[in-house]
Formats: sequence, structure tokens, C-alpha cells
Amino acid sequence: MTDTTVESPIPAPPSASFASRMVDLLLWGGIALALGLSFQAVDIDNLPRLFSGSTSAGELAGALLSPDFSRWQLFLEKMLQTVQIALWGTFLALFLAIPLSFMAARNVSPPWLVWPVRRVMDLMRSVPDLVIGLIFVIIVGLGPLPGVLALALNTGGVLAKLFSEAVESIDKGPVEGVRATGAQPLHEIRWGILPQVAPLWTSFALYRFESNARAATVLGLIGAGGIGQTLFEAFTSFNFREVSAIAIIVVITVTLIDMLSQVMRKRLL
Repeated sequence: MTDTTVESPIPAPPSASFASRMVDLLLWGGIALALGLSFQAVDIDNLPRLFSGSTSAGELAGALLSPDFSRWQLFLEKMLQTVQIALWGTFLALFLAIPLSFMAARNVSPPWLVWPVRRVMDLMRSVPDLVIGLIFVIIVGLGPLPGVLALALNTGGVLAKLFSEAVESIDKGPVEGVRATGAQPLHEIRWGILPQVAPLWTSFALYRFESNARAATVLGLIGAGGIGQTLFEAFTSFNFREVSAIAIIVVITVTLIDMLSQVMRKRLL
């Protein structure tokens, strides 16, 4: 018998329309133009100086490669304080983020409340930690407390946004089931919403604790306590061997925190 099966032709690859190609051209061309116009504004033409092999660069590299741990007890004490600043900043941020997240969730709160709360959250996130820290240094003085308060405000705004988005993406079934029993709104939150978002919230909080451990180091540069203040003193005195030792301690500490938080997230999710 003759096989009369007709093979279907291979479809041609999809091609973008002329309008789509023009949009892509304008987009990438605009990025290339912006890079070209800002070339001198950011001193890219001075980049070869990084590899010029100047005497100061060689001395700096030599000092950084021979860290001085003679004051290791002080460094560890200040690093512990930095971790404590990050811990308390994250802890206080949770007390801000949880109520704000429910007030900012469109499926929980009315529109007249959602809009102003979200603008407050935008303000909390947009102001840099250093600016908030300087304000608190002026108010309460030097020490770790300004660092804690600065991290609490900034992290509170970030976590509130993440928490509210988690609340908005929940399954409505459990909430409707609790509501069908005649429960009050607080019971709906406690039994219908929190069990769904608690693991994700915990994961977000752990991520922020990791980043806060690094941010607390930077806040020390403005007198907000922790290892950053010791690092700044070593820089200003040109003691780059101590700078290297402090940097090594910071890297090890942040790595340990990251490993611990990964283990905790795996057990939660």
C-alpha cells in the first residue's frame, strides 16, 4: 500500500513585528547612550589608575595581606555588639511590620486605610539607614541605640511590604471557613491567615537579619556602635593591618549567620 500520510510543514520561527523591534532598539540604544554620556561624569576614563601599580596601592595591598589580630578580643567584642544591634533592630522591626502589613493588605483592610499606610511604608524604606542613624545619634547620642532604631525603622518598612504581599496572596478558603463559623475578624487573622504566612514571614525576617548584620557594620561609621566604629578608627589612623583583621572577622561572622539562617529556612519551608 502507498503511504498517503502528508507531513506537516515545519513552522517558521516567530519573528518580532517592526514596532516591537523599534521598541527594543530604542530601549537598548537609550541604555547605550546613557552609558556613553555618563562615561566622564563617573571618571571611567581614570580606571587605568587602578592598575597603575602605584607605591601607595602596593603598600596598601601588603598591609591588607598581613592582618593584625593583636586586639582580637576587642574586635570580637565589637563584632558581637554588631550582631546584637542587628538582632534587636530586626526584632523591633517585626513589631512595626506585622500590624502595618495587615493594614496595607488590600484583601484585609479598606482602601481608605491601605493607601496612607503604604505611603508611610514607602517613607520608611526610602530613607537610607545612615540618614536615620544620624538623626538618632543627634537625638539619643552616640552608641548602639541609634543603630538599633535606624535598622528597626528601615527594616520595618521593608518587611511590612513583603508581609503585606504575602497576606494578599493567601488562599481564601481557610479564611472563609473560619468566617463561616461566625468568628470575629481577629479570629480570621489568627486561624485563617497567620498559619499560611508564618513560614514565609519567618524566611523574610531571617533574610533581613542577614542584611542587617552587614548594615550594622556600616552604621558604626557614624558612631552607632559596633565593629564599624572600630573599623573607621583603624582607617583614619591608616592602620590597614587592623582593617584587614576586622574585615576578616566581619566576613566570617556574616557567613556563619548566612549558614545558620539557611538551615532554619530549610526547616521552616
